[in-house]
Amino acid sequence: MTSPTSHVPSRLRARIQAQARYRCGYCLRHQDLLGMPLTIDHIIPQVAGGQTIEENLWLACHRCNRNKSAQTHALDPETGERIGLFNPRQQILSEHFKWNQDGTHILGTTPCGRATVIALNLNNAEIVLAPQRWVSVGWWPPQD
Repeated sequence: MTSPTSHVPSRLRARIQAQARYRCGYCLRHQDLLGMPLTIDHIIPQVAGGQTIEENLWLACHRCNRNKSAQTHALDPETGERIGLFNPRQQILSEHFKWNQDGTHILGTTPCGRATVIALNLNNAEIVLAPQRWVSVGWWPPQD
C-alpha cells in the first residue's frame, strides 16, 4: 500500500493508471465499477525494500491493497509451499487465474494463483456480491 510518506508523482501515477487500464492488478475490478479511484500498490512493499519506481508500482483496489499489505509470499493451499504472490507487472493474469462457471469467483490455476487468491482473500462474501449483479447485466467477468 502506498504509505503517507511515499509520494507518487502525478505523471508516474497517470502512466501506471493507463498501463493498468484503470483496473486492479489482482481482482481486475475497474475503478468505474467500484465507484472510486484505485490505489497505487508497491508490488514489493516499501517495508521489504520496494522502491517507488514505475517497475514496482501497479494499481490495486483498496481491498486487495489492504489484504496484500506487506506480503510478498503466501502458502499454496494444495502443496503447502511458500510461493511468491502474483506480480501484475511481470505475469499474465490468465496464466494463473480463471473465473468460475458463473463468473463470480476467481480461481487460482497455479501455485502462484492459488496462494494469491488465499492471501488477498479474493473470494470473500463481500467481494462476490457485486460481481453477481454485474454478471446479470453483462459487465462481468472481464473478457481479457
